[in-house]
Amino acid sequence: MSQSAPSSSAPLLGKTIALGVSGSIAAYKAADVISELRKSGADVQVVMTESATKFISALTLGTLSRNPVMSSFWNEEGWQPGHIELADKIDLFLVAPATAQQIGNYANGLAPDLLGAIYLATQAPIMLAPAMNGKMYEHEAVRKNLDILKGRGVEIIDPVVGELACGYKGMGKLAPLAVITERVFSFFS
Repeated sequence: MSQSAPSSSAPLLGKTIALGVSGSIAAYKAADVISELRKSGADVQVVMTESATKFISALTLGTLSRNPVMSSFWNEEGWQPGHIELADKIDLFLVAPATAQQIGNYANGLAPDLLGAIYLATQAPIMLAPAMNGKMYEHEAVRKNLDILKGRGVEIIDPVVGELACGYKGMGKLAPLAVITERVFSFFS
């Protein structure tokens, strides 16, 4: 039995996307990302770092995604680790916002949290949408880590110039929602 092509009103129908949310002030924008992906038919599984939960609640993101939110290794139940099960079933791993810390973890093969563990365990394509202070984004270490990830096939959704939470204006603002969702749609088309 062949699966029919997704309709233009639901281009992500049948796709499972893990949305990683890391600890940036831009974490609140994950709510809009979830809403847009769900409207397009995706099953969105949210994974948050502990620091992300300081910016937006798991309750909010769970309600929007209509799925339980994963945020700790220690809340998993049963014999099979939930983060490995998720890493195996996703069609895309999207991290928005991706902090300098997450980018460094991924580039260096570190898994101090669920996002790092899923990054290392998944065979799915990976997209990162960085968001941070402009000086951090331009730092040689962050630039090198991004280059390492690009060399491994990770797609980077570049941040934009704008007013940053620190009060500066510059590069580092999370890409607009339309840019993030268009990159996801393009990937699946």
